Amino acid sequence: MNFDVTIEIPKGVRNKYEYDHKTGRIKLDRRLFTATHYPSDYGFIEDTLGLDGDPLDALVILDEPTFPGCLITCRAIGMFRMSDEAGGDDKVLAVAATDPRMEHMRDVYHVPEFDKREIEHFFQVYKDLEPNKSVATGTWVGRGEAETEIQASYERAEKAGHHGTASDVDASITGPAHADRKG
Repeated sequence: MNFDVTIEIPKGVRNKYEYDHKTGRIKLDRRLFTATHYPSDYGFIEDTLGLDGDPLDALVILDEPTFPGCLITCRAIGMFRMSDEAGGDDKVLAVAATDPRMEHMRDVYHVPEFDKREIEHFFQVYKDLEPNKSVATGTWVGRGEAETEIQASYERAEKAGHHGTASDVDASITGPAHADRKG
């Protein structure tokens, strides 16, 4: 299963960028309050709706960071189950579908243990100093569960009338979801 991820935040930065679905531009939401940085490129899976009402989040493992707004065709290798003050906030772990250096990464169990622990630690502490923010981290699940959640998020988006990359679910929008998504 291949899918498109729009990168919002490159690996190694503390700035929390978000895609503004109304303007189509990348916006600086905030600088992380903690002395941490994103452990991999971070963004969202196009045409999805996560349990928190936003597109499903994704971390993309790459040798080099990309840039905000970069579109990458990916494949899932696992998912980190977690929640925040808004509810379920799972993070799909993915690799670029066409990167031969990542061919050996087929499931979360192929990711080095230390790399998984670094991602876990980041999500345990990245909101610690922010008022009214909370995180409950969970566990890693494999590629099968990740793909099941991706498919469910496509279906939620379609049912909600969610189009393209827009995260705002507007009851006035009708019609089929973006039909040419990869999957």
